[in-house]
Amino acid sequence: MSSHALLPLQPVAPRTAFRSIPLHFSATCFIGALLTDIAYWKTAEMTWADFSAWLLMAGLVLGVVGAIGVVADWSRGVLTTARLRLVMYFGCLLAAFLLGFLNTLIHSRDAWTSVVPTGLATSIATFVAIVIAALLGAGIQRHPAEEVMG
Repeated sequence: MSSHALLPLQPVAPRTAFRSIPLHFSATCFIGALLTDIAYWKTAEMTWADFSAWLLMAGLVLGVVGAIGVVADWSRGVLTTARLRLVMYFGCLLAAFLLGFLNTLIHSRDAWTSVVPTGLATSIATFVAIVIAALLGAGIQRHPAEEVMG
């Protein structure tokens, strides 16, 4: 038996996901916006509302970079081919970013109405959508062992 018979036909190189780092930072910004909204709600200190607006904008910018990474990962075959899981993942990401955009518009108001109650409620909805997307995203990554098996 030759030593070549034990080697896989194709080299197995782990594929890195382009989407993960920007989407993780985007999720962190959205979660931070929720926390600063809560801080503003409790203290009425305008600095917290400003922090929320900045975090929302940073989350959206990083989300666009992450969306480009999702398209790149999908085109390279890094994502699983389970259609329902992919649709749910894309839907939750889209919902999170649309809610984040709406939240940015709400936070552009003046004073108390920029956060309470609509901005805080939208931050909670964005948080829920991004957490569900993160949980779904953890299950759609292909692993090198899957490529060898077929």
